[in-house]
Amino acid sequence: MPVRLWNTSLKVRLIGEALFNLLFWIYFPFITVYFGAALGNHIAGLLMIVPPLFSMIGTLLGGAMADRLGRRPVMLLGAVLQTAMFTWFAASPSHLMDYIAFIGIGLGGAFYSPASSAMVADLVPAQNRRQVFATFTTANNIGAVLGPALGAIFFFQYRQQLLWTCALVLLLYSIAISIMVRETWPDSTKRREGSTSVSRMITEQWKGYGLIFRDKVFLLYILAGIFALVPIMQLDLYLPVYVIHEIPAQTLIAWNGDSLTLSGTEIFGWILGLNGLLFVLFILPVTKWFGNWKERNVFILSSLLSGAGTFAVGLNSNIWYLFIVTIMFTFGEMVRSPVTQSFISGYAPEHARGQYMGANSLQFTIGKFLAPVTVFLSGWVPPMGIFSIIFVCSFISILLYIQLFRMYSCSRK
Repeated sequence: MPVRLWNTSLKVRLIGEALFNLLFWIYFPFITVYFGAALGNHIAGLLMIVPPLFSMIGTLLGGAMADRLGRRPVMLLGAVLQTAMFTWFAASPSHLMDYIAFIGIGLGGAFYSPASSAMVADLVPAQNRRQVFATFTTANNIGAVLGPALGAIFFFQYRQQLLWTCALVLLLYSIAISIMVRETWPDSTKRREGSTSVSRMITEQWKGYGLIFRDKVFLLYILAGIFALVPIMQLDLYLPVYVIHEIPAQTLIAWNGDSLTLSGTEIFGWILGLNGLLFVLFILPVTKWFGNWKERNVFILSSLLSGAGTFAVGLNSNIWYLFIVTIMFTFGEMVRSPVTQSFISGYAPEHARGQYMGANSLQFTIGKFLAPVTVFLSGWVPPMGIFSIIFVCSFISILLYIQLFRMYSCSRK
C-alpha cells in the first residue's frame, strides 16, 4: 500500500511522528548519563526503574480511553501532555523538576501509543497492515540512527535549545492533529457508549481489562512475547557489557600499510549503527518478502533468529563475524516488529481494539524488567552461560508460540 494512497490522517502522523522520534533519540540515550552526572549513577539507576511503571499504567489507560472517547482525543491528549512536559523540562530550575518532566513525557507517549496503533488498524485493511506498520517503524528508526549522533553534540552543549525545539515540534504536531486528523472510532464502538460519569467510565475500563486478562490466548501471546523480547533487548543490555569488556581491539580494514583499528567500545558502536541502518533499509522489503507468511511462522522465525544470533555472539570475537551475527539477530527483530501490531489488530474485537493495543505493551514493559537480569548475573556466570540463558528464553518463546496458535486455531473453529 503506497504512502500516496494513505488516508490524510496517516500521512500527517507519519511526518509528525518521524520528526518527534528524531528529536526523541537526540535526548533519550543520554538522559541516564545526565541524571548520573547530577545525582550519581546508583541513584540514576534507581530513578530509571520508575518511568516504565508510569508508562505501563498510562498505556493501559490510554488504550481504554481510546475505545471510550475516541482515537483522536487521546492522541491529542498525549501530544499536548508531552508538549507541556518538554516546556517544563526546558524551563526547569532543578533536577527534581527535570525528573518529573521526564516521567510526564513518557506518560504522554504512553497515552498516545495505543490510540495511534488503533487508528492504523481502523483505517487500513487487514492485508495491508503489516506494510503500514513497517513504514511507521522505518520512520521511527531513521530517528534512532541519526538521533544519537546528533545528541552527542546537541544534548550536552545545547540542551535547553533542544528541549525547546522538542516542545515546539510537538506543539505544531498537536495543532496538526486537531486540524487535519479525523476520528476513526468504529461505529460499533460508538453504539456501545453512553453518557456516563468519569468514575463509572474508569470502572468500566478496568472491567474491560479484566476480561482481556482472562483471555487465555491473549495471555499466552503476552507470555510468549516476553520471552521473545529477552534476546532482542540484549542489544542495549548485556551485549555492550560483553563486547566492550570481552572483545579485544582489532583491525577493521588495512590498506597500504595503514589500518583502521577499533576498540571494544568502538566495535559496539559499529554494531549498534549497523543494527539501526539495517532497520531503515530493509524493514519494508523484509515485510514485503514475508507478507504471505502465516503470523505463527513469522513469530517462530523471529525468535529463532534473534535467539540464535545473540547466542552466536559469544562463539567468536572476530569483528567481521560479529557483523554477520548482528545481521542475523537484527533480522529476527525486524521480521517481528510489524507482525506484532497486525496480529493484535486482527485478533482484538473492534470495540476493544484500543484496550488490546494498550495491554499488548505489557510484554515490552515486563520484558524491560526481566531482560536486565542477564547483566546482573554476568557478575557470577561466564559469558557463554549468559548467552545460553538468552537462547533458552528464545526457545521457550518458540514453544509458547506453537501452543498459542494451536489454541487460537481451535478457538476460531
